[in-house]
Amino acid sequence: MPHEPFPDSPVSVAVQSVLYLTPVPSLLRMLEALDNSASVGKTELMCERIVVVLGDASPTRLVAEQELEEMRSRFTHLDEIVYTYFGENVGTSRGHNLLAALSDTDLVVFSNPDVVCDARAPWRMASVLNDPTVGMVEAKQLPVEHPKEYDPSTGLTSWATTAFAMTRREVFDRLEGFDAQTFFMYCDDVDYSWRVREAGLGVVFHPAAVVFHDKRLHVDGSWMPTSAEHFFSAQAALLLAHKWSRDDVVERVMKQYQKSGIPQQASAVEEFVRRRDEGGLVRPHDPENTIGTFVGYRYTEHRFEL
Repeated sequence: MPHEPFPDSPVSVAVQSVLYLTPVPSLLRMLEALDNSASVGKTELMCERIVVVLGDASPTRLVAEQELEEMRSRFTHLDEIVYTYFGENVGTSRGHNLLAALSDTDLVVFSNPDVVCDARAPWRMASVLNDPTVGMVEAKQLPVEHPKEYDPSTGLTSWATTAFAMTRREVFDRLEGFDAQTFFMYCDDVDYSWRVREAGLGVVFHPAAVVFHDKRLHVDGSWMPTSAEHFFSAQAALLLAHKWSRDDVVERVMKQYQKSGIPQQASAVEEFVRRRDEGGLVRPHDPENTIGTFVGYRYTEHRFEL
């Protein structure tokens, strides 16, 4: 077997995922991949313990207790499968914060429930966190790779998408997790990444840590967002620009959404203005604009168009 970097010593990892109307077969596929990863990690002395923490934000419970016990019996390399039913749609920010409180591992992985990881992806990511100057590491998504720029020699990048990303628990706790006061979903990962960098730590993209993300494109290669995605992504874009002291971006994006012809984007502008007028926005960060990066309607330079 060719040598590759691994964690300096066996680590404990919690992989957490917020579910919302997730098909059970997709959940089983994710768990099967993580179980295989746990087997490899333990056999090769990279993993001390791995737990999966699932938070169900669906209108009704997705997994019955008997099904949960069957999962625990089937995926025996996972030390624990924790399942909690929120009883409401808590969003990703609050959901991940709640889930993080249910485990005590060294490292925390945020994963979309439609992601299937390569068996060694978590351990390659953990090896990056051997470096104490790194606070967060992100996997490479296939078949649609995220186009944001990263340094080819160090992997350093502006932000990491939490489709599948890892952070040290100590860093997560110090930063008080995701900003659930501001973000319901979308841009919470950008904001967390920038706060990691604001704390003096690096955010790294690891192209050898590969995951399959079950994303579908239109036949012309464009995204096919739902109405909820239109609203919450637009809302998050405005909130992110405000939080990171870019009033110029706020005004530009508001004008774009108001004339886009997409009703959900116009509604997002109205909601943002209401929260701003009522004093419901957080105090802005980074007044010198040294951390937050806005390039057009993106949050860093991109390597290629998507």
